[in-house]
Amino acid sequence: MKLVTPRTAAIAARSSADVQLRGSWYLTLQRLRRDPASIASAAMIVLIVLFALCAPLIATWTGHGPNDQFRDTGLSPDGIPVGPSGDFLLGADQLGRDVLVRLAYGAQVSLLVGVVASIIASVIGVVVGLVSGFLGGPVDTILSRITDLVMSVPFLLCAIALVSVLGPSLSLSIAVIVFFSWTGLARIIRGQVIALRHREFVEAARSLGASRWAIMVRDIVPNLVVPIIVYTTLMIPSAIVFEATLSFLGLGIVPPTASWGNMLADAANGSLYLVAWWMVVVPGTALLALTLSFNLFGDGLRDALDPSGRKGGARR
Repeated sequence: MKLVTPRTAAIAARSSADVQLRGSWYLTLQRLRRDPASIASAAMIVLIVLFALCAPLIATWTGHGPNDQFRDTGLSPDGIPVGPSGDFLLGADQLGRDVLVRLAYGAQVSLLVGVVASIIASVIGVVVGLVSGFLGGPVDTILSRITDLVMSVPFLLCAIALVSVLGPSLSLSIAVIVFFSWTGLARIIRGQVIALRHREFVEAARSLGASRWAIMVRDIVPNLVVPIIVYTTLMIPSAIVFEATLSFLGLGIVPPTASWGNMLADAANGSLYLVAWWMVVVPGTALLALTLSFNLFGDGLRDALDPSGRKGGARR
């Protein structure tokens, strides 16, 4: 029989604490670190975020504001934008504005719209899906039909109608993106809640007298963390593309505010990209890099959080 001393008991206690600390989140981080695509995509996201945050510093360093027009140095005698050079590292646009500086300020808009719209849409989707799946009955029927109705509304037609009445703005762009983004998560959460609401731990909470709202918040929501995190991460690139689409069509960010969408629209105006390729390549590459990075990171995060493929099953 092995003798248990105070020293061995203390070592065992510390080992137990280490095991608890190295729980699911530690394992998730370890799996992410072993995925080169996730590491590369996370690094790209961090670089773009830093690039956006440093926009004022870039403007100060170059001496070019995002809306400053340098018609003498930024345009040729024929009125053609100058290409990448020492004065304009990524070239100039049709008004002689610095593409690099506008790209940095446009990154701020894309990240702001993408993150804010995705978070708001996730909150709405989780609440609707949670209430619909747990309460069932008439509540489920009403909320499900509302979800179906929103999903059937044409995105561009609704955006055009709203802009024609209210006028384009940043807040309107976020509102339109949120309106069309929460439905997918609501359906996913509803299905997960239906699968969880009759599990043993939920029945035990009911038998102890817990209210419906307490059960939903304390027992159901913790088991939905994986799909919520993963789907929110994957919604961000969709929101960024939505914003760029709206701005490209003149329904989003109002010029002269820099946005990757209206930068692409400037390049398409009069087929200017045929003589100034950087006007479409620079914002287009940035948009592709950011959305692809978020998609790859979201896929890697999904696999790391749920390696067994249960996609957010109950962990009780």
